[in-house]
Amino acid sequence: MTSSGSFFAHWRVRFGYPLAVAVFWLARPAPRTIIYGGLIGALGLLLRAYAAGYLRKQESLTVTGPYAHTRNPLYLGSAVLALGLAVITNSWLAALLIGAYFAVFYSIVMRREEAELRGHFGAAFEEYARRVPLFFPRLFPARSGAPA
Repeated sequence: MTSSGSFFAHWRVRFGYPLAVAVFWLARPAPRTIIYGGLIGALGLLLRAYAAGYLRKQESLTVTGPYAHTRNPLYLGSAVLALGLAVITNSWLAALLIGAYFAVFYSIVMRREEAELRGHFGAAFEEYARRVPLFFPRLFPARSGAPA
């Protein structure tokens, strides 16, 4: 793990606290943004629950279910949740802060975790990474040996 990757992995939650304060301060929610953002956030929660049900950390490389569409469905679910929050805030600046936080922290954390998976699962992970995108999902699930 690189020192910058370790730093971002260690501090991502702690940096989220001042972000939450800033977002709360900037938020100007309206009834419609609460409804739309809540629905979007609920989709993110459902995706996270679906992905968590498939994950077997350190037991085997998970390549089925949502993991056949994206290598990081849990982070995708978190991003959809964050999008819901951004909509709820009804603030472009709050949305920009939320987006920047996710772009900086989670892109680095995903790469760090990929290095760990590469070390643990070797060629099996390399094959999986060739077939399945890092973050933005495939419409149709990848199958073993199928081109990405």
